Amino acid sequence: MQTSDSDGVETSQQSLVFFDLETTGLDKSCEIVQLAAVSGSHSLNLYVIPRCRMQRGAAKVTGFRVRRQRLYLHRQLVHTNSLREVLVSFIAFLQMLRRPLVIGHNIRCFDCPLLARVLDELDLRAEFESAVSGCVDTLPLAREMLKDRGLQSFRQENLVRELLGVNYKAHDALEDVRALQALFSVLQPTPELICRHRFTLDTMKNKPAVKAAKSEVPCKPPGQSTLWEKFRLTGKKEDEATS
Repeated sequence: MQTSDSDGVETSQQSLVFFDLETTGLDKSCEIVQLAAVSGSHSLNLYVIPRCRMQRGAAKVTGFRVRRQRLYLHRQLVHTNSLREVLVSFIAFLQMLRRPLVIGHNIRCFDCPLLARVLDELDLRAEFESAVSGCVDTLPLAREMLKDRGLQSFRQENLVRELLGVNYKAHDALEDVRALQALFSVLQPTPELICRHRFTLDTMKNKPAVKAAKSEVPCKPPGQSTLWEKFRLTGKKEDEATS
């Protein structure tokens, strides 16, 4: 875990943690390979040897390979922890930030159901739920806020390219959460909008009761965003846009 003395990101005195998983595939039985989270300058980035085979498409997109019970990322050996160690470390990270709001892109349909499954398997769900105040999925949030922008795609890498003007190393969980933190600071959703999109592991399967905003929430120009400046200095750019 990498931390510093500066505080995590907050909105209306609510700490925010941006979270992402890389997995063996996209089906319901897929397994976690990487878990990353960031809040301000606090970050967590852990790897685990998956309990099932990497699907070919996922391996191609993420660069992960498993050989002889060792995990490689772009042919470089990476240090791994057990799944329990990864989840316990994630919960400790959340506890450090005093019941933050967990934010991710498309997490309601993908990351959170997978997270709930493994938390249940390892009897850690109660600890996780007591450590957070809820979750917010930025995919439907962005769709509501940017519905009049004429965007062709609401994939995170497309939103970052459109609103921040850069390409980054997508499909690396740590780079994804850093980019999402910068994107969120530009979107600047109101507390009321965040509240409407809030869910928990228990309510994530319910149909979201989200109504259209009465007025468009203005985006903050990239040049005015402190978090974006930090991302621009530390984030990695790609020569080509990700698909």
